[in-house]
Amino acid sequence: MSSPGTDTPKVYGWCPGALRPMASGDGLVVRIRAPFGRLSQDQMRGVASLSDRFGNGLLDLSARANLQMRGIDASNHAALIDGLRDLDLVDETTASEARRNIIMTPFWQKDDASHRIAHRLRNALAKAEDLVLPGKFGFAIDAGGTPVLQQSAADIRIERGAQGLILVADGAENGQPITEENAADAAVELARWFLEQGGAPNGRGRMHQLIARRTQPETFVANRVQNSIAPLPGPAENGQLVALEFGQIPARTLTDLAEFGAIRLTPWRMFLLESTTEIPALPGLILDAGDPRLHVIACTGAPGCLQAHAQTRALAGQLATHVPAGLTLHVSGCAKGCAHPKAADITLVARSADTFDLITNGSANDQPLTPGLSADALAKTLNSAP
Repeated sequence: MSSPGTDTPKVYGWCPGALRPMASGDGLVVRIRAPFGRLSQDQMRGVASLSDRFGNGLLDLSARANLQMRGIDASNHAALIDGLRDLDLVDETTASEARRNIIMTPFWQKDDASHRIAHRLRNALAKAEDLVLPGKFGFAIDAGGTPVLQQSAADIRIERGAQGLILVADGAENGQPITEENAADAAVELARWFLEQGGAPNGRGRMHQLIARRTQPETFVANRVQNSIAPLPGPAENGQLVALEFGQIPARTLTDLAEFGAIRLTPWRMFLLESTTEIPALPGLILDAGDPRLHVIACTGAPGCLQAHAQTRALAGQLATHVPAGLTLHVSGCAKGCAHPKAADITLVARSADTFDLITNGSANDQPLTPGLSADALAKTLNSAP
């Protein structure tokens, strides 16, 4: 495992789960893949209690709409899993947990198309025991009136196209027409096609990489409906969107939030709270759609991440008000850029505890425009950004 200060960050090629946690600088990271992306009020209280008891009391909401418990001591992992099992938040096996890598629109309603397809896909993936996909390979169910997950990472997408439901291989311009009844089976068949076409050499690979090499299947003839609008905190379908400061929430705040309603986990570092009751200003929550922190992305940073060269979130908070209007800032502890793999208007990549490279219109591993900026100079540099 890489240690802090190494120049080349280690790429694991998989994401943590509950049964297969990942070691980090503050202990194990245990990722909860909540069924249908939803936590009931009792589950919220239970997860918060387990986080305080076995972890460091901090929870991260990932870009894949999963909730991560941090600071878990390896000696407590088995007891934590027992607690999560009591809350019905753990799969039977590590393999089934890995296959059930599903993100779904948080705006689903009980027994609507997205909800029914999710049921079928969960069952189909549970039965497909021979399907060994790369650790980061995932599915998106986005069958509402308008797609909302197109900017979120997924390899196989079930979404609403111009003429009805379509199956999309990530990276493809069009989709394959499907029905609600055959959507799940078609998604599993596409996953098998991905493997058969050599999409995962040495167990790694993503659908968009295969599509770039091979082009899309001939059955992909249906037009997609493009939507890149980023949601903001405030009223939404089925409740209200509540943002988390840099995607993290204290366990105490999750407990307090449970008093107001259940939550849906989103890939936008926001909860969809199933309530319209006015929420007080709880620690870690962002309720104002104009809050400058919404335009800043920051990873865990040091010391929580073993590969980060510097603290990130405290710095991101300090820099938020200095980001020029309309621009997005990404603060990354290393060149992996885990919190935001795509390009940002401004990216700061830590090279030491107080030195950062400045990248414009690029990702964390791109060539810097200005290398070696001191932490003290960052605010002034952002103020002068075009």
